[in-house]
Amino acid sequence: MDLLGWVIFIVALLVSVMLHETGHFALAKKFGMKVTRYFVGFGPTIWSTWRGETEYGIKALPFGGFVKIVGMHSLDDPDDPEDEPRAFRSHPAWQRILVLLAGSAMHFLLALVLVFGLALGVGIANDNVTQLGTISACVPASVSAYDNGICTPSDPASPAKLAGLRIGDTVTAFDGHPVSNFTQLTDLIRPLPPGTPVTLTVRRDGKLVNLHTKLANVKGRSGSYLGVAPAVLFQVASPLGAIEYSGTTFGQVMVGSAQAVAALPRALPKLFAKDRSSTAAGQVSSVVGAAEATGTEVASNAGWQYKVSFVLLLIASLNIFVGAFNLLPLLPLDGGHIAVIIYERIRAWFARLRGRPDPGLANMAKFVPVSFSLFVVLIFFSLALVLADIVNPVSLTGG
Repeated sequence: MDLLGWVIFIVALLVSVMLHETGHFALAKKFGMKVTRYFVGFGPTIWSTWRGETEYGIKALPFGGFVKIVGMHSLDDPDDPEDEPRAFRSHPAWQRILVLLAGSAMHFLLALVLVFGLALGVGIANDNVTQLGTISACVPASVSAYDNGICTPSDPASPAKLAGLRIGDTVTAFDGHPVSNFTQLTDLIRPLPPGTPVTLTVRRDGKLVNLHTKLANVKGRSGSYLGVAPAVLFQVASPLGAIEYSGTTFGQVMVGSAQAVAALPRALPKLFAKDRSSTAAGQVSSVVGAAEATGTEVASNAGWQYKVSFVLLLIASLNIFVGAFNLLPLLPLDGGHIAVIIYERIRAWFARLRGRPDPGLANMAKFVPVSFSLFVVLIFFSLALVLADIVNPVSLTGG
């Protein structure tokens, strides 16, 4: 099942990348630009076929894809001079900008469709409740054992088990403090020293029951440990509710994506620290980390609704992040090419005001050092995140 989760994620990633390229491809064709290649993957060609003037194919390394549009910039001359009128650079600026925007638009559209379908078909999850969905049998021996739900015969019983808590119990108070959601409960548990005697009030079969236990701790994990996790309740939304949920989720992921990018410089020094999870480095991940999370959830004992919700929201979030990141005004991203086109039009406007001819396309050779430098930085961050997710994965914490 863990392998199945990886396969699901990789297939979803490939579909997302190819939808991005399809956006460029479709609009370029619509505007009469010449598109010569549409390929899945990189490296040596495994298979290809020609349909009209375009070669479609599959390459050996399934790490993305690409579309070749003739004359993308001033350095890209068509093989046949007669193709110049159909070159990307020969078309109006607004058409070129729309073609470049189409890739990110496909990411955003896919994300909205996934979230909308999730709300209508599976339901909107609410896991911030005090109804218990998981009772741990033990105090795990390590953070790794905790993350993977591993108990051994030598592990002591969890405080939740010793208290007699049951799945389906609803916690109404902790040490006399009323609680209405799981965040409040964990905020009360974690600051207390391990070994602290506590009283939990739960509603069971319509009656209030007081249960007593002592908190524990998991080696290498900050905060006290009770050994419970909330139930995940799903409610199918109406069409209007699904639209509202899609918009809210989109906005939250956009904000989170901006925060994640801003946190990268602070996160880098902590990627390999033991306390990564509690630092800014715990908020960023590579595709390896995302794939591992997908595999873990698919292989877990959670219900099918939770698994489907997790996978769809992860894929939607990834598409929103990639779509937004790709629009940053930095070369070689699409946003960088859009910025160059806008620069060209502003320069042409100033030339007209001064009675001078349009200076034409920007000399992309001048941008090559900047583009290459950014590419190196992106590769560095990507490799650092991948390595960190392999040797120092984020530890998820609960109550």
